[in-house]
Amino acid sequence: MPLYALEDLEEAFDVTREFLTPLDVRQWLKLVFVVFFVGSGVSLPTTEFGTSAPSGTPPAGELPSEVPADAVAIVAAVAVAGLLLAVGVALIGAVLEFVLIESLRSGEVSIRRYWRRRWRQGVRLFGFRVAIGLPVIALFVGWVGLLVVPLLAGREVAAPSAVFLIGLPVVVVVAVVYSLVSGLTTVFVVPIMVRAEVGVLAAWRRLWGSVRTAWRQYLAYVAVAFLLTVGASVVASVLVGLVALVFLVPALLAVGVASVTVSLSSSAGLAVLAALALLFGLAVLVCWLLVQVPVVAYLRYHALLVLGDIEPSFALLPDRGHSPETP
Repeated sequence: MPLYALEDLEEAFDVTREFLTPLDVRQWLKLVFVVFFVGSGVSLPTTEFGTSAPSGTPPAGELPSEVPADAVAIVAAVAVAGLLLAVGVALIGAVLEFVLIESLRSGEVSIRRYWRRRWRQGVRLFGFRVAIGLPVIALFVGWVGLLVVPLLAGREVAAPSAVFLIGLPVVVVVAVVYSLVSGLTTVFVVPIMVRAEVGVLAAWRRLWGSVRTAWRQYLAYVAVAFLLTVGASVVASVLVGLVALVFLVPALLAVGVASVTVSLSSSAGLAVLAALALLFGLAVLVCWLLVQVPVVAYLRYHALLVLGDIEPSFALLPDRGHSPETP
């Protein structure tokens, strides 16, 4: 039995090359914008807790006298702003998943047109991601809290530590299952939603029916896609690292010139250092996104080809072996 995940590796490369060439600056800039949001996600803010309190630390529940009275309100406002920003990025990213699939399908990148056509499905995808993500976040926070709360309260941590270690395999299994569901939703369910004009759950029911009959093909895809992702990440990191070294040379020269003309400890010197650091960071970020464009396009094309080969009714690339009819 042929494994489509292996058979479609070369064809995915050919399709990606056709999609990205000849070089179109406007199309690449649009793809950079899409990849920036599609490749990002909502991450939880982390907090570091010390295991021992410094001398003079006030009792639990009391704020130190030097902390401003409105510090809690400021922290809360920053946290809410960060949460709203993360939600906004995740929502935009969910809609742009459909923009990306439509662009790969048609060979033309049009953010506004595909956004108008698919934003409702993007909102549904966002809601699905929230629905499966919140329980995982709650489980992780509760698991970490088993150890952190006793530490903060100054209680014995032997028993909580044992429970914490026992819960580690559960957290790992849940994380793996979540990654599989989230990943299959992105690479398979979204194309099915586009192809069949259905919601997330309806698309998942169709996909699950296919998985039950061709589970070996999907298992092979998961293994191959994992290796492709790891390999592409390593290559992309090396390329961006080399470019960052190239950018670092003029940045260091600029710092040397600035150190001669102004004092780096002065306000002007600090402003120059901040500007140089910002420009260097932006240059590396743009380079990373440019490298990610062909990587993301290849991985998505590979998934689309595999999906169409496993289930021709799901095919979105009619000129690649299947000519799907509207269901």
